[in-house]
Amino acid sequence: MNKTFIIAELSANHNHDKQVALDTIRAAKRCGADAVKIQTYTADTMTIDSNQEWFKIHGTIWNGENLYHLYQKAYTPWEWHEEIFHVAKEEGLVCFSTPFDKSAVDFLETLDNPIYKIASFEITDIELIKYAASKGKPMIISTGIATVNDVELALQTCRSVGNEQVTLLKCTSAYPAQISDANLSVIADMRKRFQVPVGLSDHTMGTTVSVASVAVGATVIEKHFIMDRKIGGPDASFSMEPDEFALMVKQVREVEDAIGHVIYPTDTTMTSNPQLSSSASFLRLNV
Repeated sequence: MNKTFIIAELSANHNHDKQVALDTIRAAKRCGADAVKIQTYTADTMTIDSNQEWFKIHGTIWNGENLYHLYQKAYTPWEWHEEIFHVAKEEGLVCFSTPFDKSAVDFLETLDNPIYKIASFEITDIELIKYAASKGKPMIISTGIATVNDVELALQTCRSVGNEQVTLLKCTSAYPAQISDANLSVIADMRKRFQVPVGLSDHTMGTTVSVASVAVGATVIEKHFIMDRKIGGPDASFSMEPDEFALMVKQVREVEDAIGHVIYPTDTTMTSNPQLSSSASFLRLNV
């Protein structure tokens, strides 16, 4: 089978220390990642600074947080991007980003961003999807909160500008997500229903769900990655540390080997192995 494309999501896991961000990229390479992903936005491009209830988060690990202040803590400064892309390239990693508005796409084009990732909560932002897709780069679209109609419209939007290079990611938009909510069966259904490659954006703890996804056909795995959860930050609690990430990569590669190819024994196989052939004869005589 083809090798699963494994993405280490940096997200906010630098705690506004550029050296931590660069060290995290290098660690991702050592752990076996194929790519590292960042996010391109500022608090001002995402929301407004307001203390009204509409602008507060409820019922998640960020309960009570003001959206604007959360984005201020979580964003990756744009002036870091060029060096992040450079270090990733030096390490032999694909580096790409999730834009949240057209200005982010324009900025990423100056860095020759090779892939555009659309976050789950932006799947209904048709203008953003159309603009990113128009650049002719591969698109990866998460579907955490999407209906079937939402996914179909996103795909149609990409195709309307001539972009057929779309991979969908099954995603459970909970932080962290529970294993029982992973619903990996959706991966096979999405692949059949939408006729595109399908992967997994995994917010569960541990390696189980990511590794299992390969057995049901995931072609991409995206997992939040952090040097040490003690660093803190908005995403630290559901991010993988290096030892965990390296174990996941190892297990994924083992599952790929185990899946192998469709092979049935032939008469030639049996006669070329006398021990097997004798065993088969014994079974025929004694059944």
